[in-house]
Amino acid sequence: MLYQIIMTHIKIGGSTIQLSSRQLELLELVKKHAPVTGEQLAESLGVSRPTLRSDLSLLVMLGLLDAKPKVGYFLGNTYRSSSEPLQRLNSMQVREVQGVPVNVPDSLSVHDAVITLFTENADTLLVVNEQKRFVGIVTPKDLLKITLGNAGAAAIPVSMVMTRYPNIVSLMPEDSVMEAIRKMSLHQVDCLPVVVPREEQALDPEVTGWVSKSNIIRLMADIATVGELGEQDL
Repeated sequence: MLYQIIMTHIKIGGSTIQLSSRQLELLELVKKHAPVTGEQLAESLGVSRPTLRSDLSLLVMLGLLDAKPKVGYFLGNTYRSSSEPLQRLNSMQVREVQGVPVNVPDSLSVHDAVITLFTENADTLLVVNEQKRFVGIVTPKDLLKITLGNAGAAAIPVSMVMTRYPNIVSLMPEDSVMEAIRKMSLHQVDCLPVVVPREEQALDPEVTGWVSKSNIIRLMADIATVGELGEQDL
């Protein structure tokens, strides 16, 4: 959802324009194949040329596309300026925005895990073994499922209820922030662990950080603020 919001809303001047999925497809096609004719775009999307007329006219009017007779469509100045925040998210690495993870030992009880969630104000706990290697995650949903109707659940170790690595979507420190957004959107998760595999084997990596939607939203707000200040200086 977060990725979809970023990709479907483009800031133009002081207004935010929401584009349709077909308009976004047209922008992507022009970005890859410019200059490209209306007929070629229609063929790529499997529709008739008249069907695209209103979409192309709107994109040209907004400055997202430019058109030259007998040449075709290419990206406009507005698209290039509005895509700068996305380019920055693509250029920034996860290590620049990751937060400090809340690690717990795999022997920790479910009772203590619940307390840790509240005291650390955490959405998810990262579970590590005796060698401090990442072995899984525990979410409030995991803890709720095990405690409902189970009187002895409080004493169960989190290793019995956690989602185990490698069955977890994760990031590497050198991944782009945009890649983190894509993974969150694709897998519908609110946060992702940042891991570094051991040289001797891929299992039980070291966890170095944590990226959440809150991290991303704060970063996007900072980028937007810097952009607005820059516009005021012009």
